[in-house]
Amino acid sequence: MAVSISSFTSIFLSNPHPLPLLSVTPKCQYPLRLVLCSSAGKDGVLRDRRKQILEEYGLNPSDYVSDPSEITPKAPRRKKGRENPPPKGARVAPEEHKIPRTTHKLLQVLGGKARRRKLLSPKGMDVRPMMEVVRGAAFDILQVAGGCPASLRPGRWLDLYSGTGSVGIEAISRGCSEVHFIEMDPWVVSEVLRPNLECTGFLDVSVIHTIRVENFLGQAEQFPGKFGTFDYISVTPPYTEVNYSVLMDQLSRSPLVGKDTFILVEYPLRTVMLESCGSLVKVSDRRFGRTHLAIYGPPWSQKKRKSEELYISSLESQLQASSLG
Repeated sequence: MAVSISSFTSIFLSNPHPLPLLSVTPKCQYPLRLVLCSSAGKDGVLRDRRKQILEEYGLNPSDYVSDPSEITPKAPRRKKGRENPPPKGARVAPEEHKIPRTTHKLLQVLGGKARRRKLLSPKGMDVRPMMEVVRGAAFDILQVAGGCPASLRPGRWLDLYSGTGSVGIEAISRGCSEVHFIEMDPWVVSEVLRPNLECTGFLDVSVIHTIRVENFLGQAEQFPGKFGTFDYISVTPPYTEVNYSVLMDQLSRSPLVGKDTFILVEYPLRTVMLESCGSLVKVSDRRFGRTHLAIYGPPWSQKKRKSEELYISSLESQLQASSLG
């Protein structure tokens, strides 16, 4: 508590024996602060006299100030909870609560030695695996184009944007000897991809690269021969997060692609896909609702596929003629 008394010094100077006006200490939870004001406050004699007066009343001169301007104002108390409150009228964004990611078993292997084996996939739209009807059609086309309609031609598979790993696992189940999975999400790798490989028994013939696809392709260009060439490459990216023209151009120049490589590309509507990818030609281009599937391969596969289609169409026409006869 502060008490200000004007011309306090002048009163005491005029009375050599002042009355004990301050002989009783007020009962207050705050300390008493006496402010002495005088127009001659800069005079050394007055300061000494003032000090003497305070000491006569048993007061500590250091507890009192000679000018009200010397009183330090108290800092405003801050409300708990927010250190730097936003300005008045500003919109405050709601706090984001992270929803725990969970999995379910809705996918399955369609063919080969792991047929009908259930696979994990994340709930929600974080990872969008290839639809089973598209995956089944893709492998049927690859088997026919490779000259082995009953099974997949053996070789090495590169699964870009692998996610659940359903495409690469299908490839191993149908005859591939080795699959490299490229997935940048560590949670998907640890909670989805790796458990799927363990439950199918394909972990020993799999290599997982937790890296962005762009960085993986860049490493392959920087160090040719580090990963070798692949017989099959699947490209199933998130539609809105990739530039297909840039990606396909990078693949056409990549040392990962050999002269007999097949490239499987899933892409959305209103996306233009070229008729070739480097030395490879477009073998097939089919539509499944809002999803398109393009397959590039060596020129000999296109001829073989056409001959297979002609052979199948001739058989169908013969069967139809025999049924009519």
